[in-house]
Amino acid sequence: MNITISATEARVRFGEVMRQAQTHPVTVERDGKPQVVIISKKEYDQLISAVPQPDWRQLLKEAHQSIRAAIGDRQLPDPAEMIRLAREIRDEQLIDSMR
Repeated sequence: MNITISATEARVRFGEVMRQAQTHPVTVERDGKPQVVIISKKEYDQLISAVPQPDWRQLLKEAHQSIRAAIGDRQLPDPAEMIRLAREIRDEQLIDSMR
C-alpha cells in the first residue's frame, strides 16, 4: 500500500508521516506531481545494501586512466608555476577592483 499526500500535509503531519513510512512508502506531491518518497530506515538500508558500492581505489585508478588518456603526450605545467600565475591574476583582479 502506497500513500500519497501533498507537501503541505507532509509538513504539517510529519510525525504521522514518519509512522506511516515504517510500514509502507509515502509519496509526497507538490502541485500534483510526485516529488519524493519517504521510506523507513530499514527499507532504505535494504535498498542501499543491494547496490554494489564501488571501491574508492578503483574509482581513483579509473580517474587517473581517464586523465592520462585525455592528456596524451602533453606535458603538464609545473604546479608551483600554476599557483604563482593564479595568485598574480588574483592580485591583479583585487587591485583593479579597488580602483
